[in-house]
Amino acid sequence: MKEMIIIGIVLLFIALVVGSYLYTNMTYMKKPLKKMYNAGFTEKQIKLKDGTVLNYGEGPSNGKTALLLIHGQGMTWEDYSKVLPELSKHYHVYAVDCHGHGESDWNPKKYTAKAMAKDFAEFIEIEIGKKIVLSGHSSGGMIAAWMAAYYPELILGTVIEDSPFFSTELDRREDTYVWVYGFQMYQDFKNQHEVKEYFTYSLKNSYWKKMFGDFLWKRFSKDAISYHEKHPNEPVHLFYLPPQINRMFEAETYAYDRKFGETFYDHSWFEDYNQEEVLSKIKSPTVFLKANTTYDGNLLVAALSDEDADRVVDLLERGIRTDIDTPGHDIHYDKPKEFTEALISFW
Repeated sequence: MKEMIIIGIVLLFIALVVGSYLYTNMTYMKKPLKKMYNAGFTEKQIKLKDGTVLNYGEGPSNGKTALLLIHGQGMTWEDYSKVLPELSKHYHVYAVDCHGHGESDWNPKKYTAKAMAKDFAEFIEIEIGKKIVLSGHSSGGMIAAWMAAYYPELILGTVIEDSPFFSTELDRREDTYVWVYGFQMYQDFKNQHEVKEYFTYSLKNSYWKKMFGDFLWKRFSKDAISYHEKHPNEPVHLFYLPPQINRMFEAETYAYDRKFGETFYDHSWFEDYNQEEVLSKIKSPTVFLKANTTYDGNLLVAALSDEDADRVVDLLERGIRTDIDTPGHDIHYDKPKEFTEALISFW
């Protein structure tokens, strides 16, 4: 009888652990969004003078300093959902969908940092109407830097989140993960005819296959493709996998114009963008948030190297570097508390 009780307790414990694991996996996307909207965020659209439509989220109008968030490539404004409720206690928060992403206009003529910065500056002028704190992640951080350099009258200060300065230059980019398994892979996909869907092609040739092995990766890929076929307008989400793995599938299936990525392949996104000059022109306070740096042989599996980050801060007139201990590139997602604290303490 005693043994039966012990077995029952063990089985109950296992069921609770498995249930908690599955519940977390099934709700990790919905719970932050629910908290965000319960905190008073609303989704809106605005039409600029030239007719360009920008989609954005706005937090409660609380009379506090305005904060504009610019997400990274392949994501949408809601990717900030884990940090928005807390940030809205300290800022009047705006988070915008970049051109070619989400519900903002998909117009390839606007797929340059310079053109996007111009539109976001107009957004600040006509919608926010006062100087702001600005934060951008990855490519969004490079847009934020351009704005701080060339629209200083609009910017109080800038937080740049793990943006790929210098690793994106023509003599460096071929040795980065995002180039090999992103921009170059999409060109390879276009130049073949065997696989019709890019999501399928990207899974077949994924860097992460060697981490999980062929058997597991084939299982994950099969289920991810099936989910995508059934829910073509949603990010792929497999309930039995933890968020860290699902994020890889999500990033490939958000509403995103692949022509945007092609501008990084042909380097046209960087039209008139001298990275050293942009950073040197920023006079307002600037914080550079750096995620961990990882290499696989000579392949940089990170946005930029530690040396690149040091160079960024050296070029900034009033810049500091803050390292966040996370292997992922999305600091605001992986370490929301640390990201939020950085934004709050900054201003």
